[in-house]
Amino acid sequence: MALFTIAGEVMKSLFRKPATLMYPTVPRKWQAATRGHIGIDINACIFCGVCSKKCHTHAIVVDRPGKNWQIERLQCIQCSCCVEVCPKKCLTMEQAYTAPSTGSVKDSFHA
Repeated sequence: MALFTIAGEVMKSLFRKPATLMYPTVPRKWQAATRGHIGIDINACIFCGVCSKKCHTHAIVVDRPGKNWQIERLQCIQCSCCVEVCPKKCLTMEQAYTAPSTGSVKDSFHA
């Protein structure tokens, strides 16, 4: 009986479109709720530190006197809490993943 079930699936698959995308040639369509990585407009930032206080994993460090903002990308869980509490709305949740790097493991953004 299982042979007929498998044969039926094979026959159906012959006449359907592929279930996967040819990723490099066909770009992916991102869903509305996709979480990729945190983006910042550093010129609009007032370095208040609210985002670092709300970060659950302490991935964001704000140095107010030095006007420096950095994020530990491997520690960030993309929960979007920092984006929601930013008073100047300079943080955004980008819908693309962070590009791979050939540099060090610590992938931080330094302003």
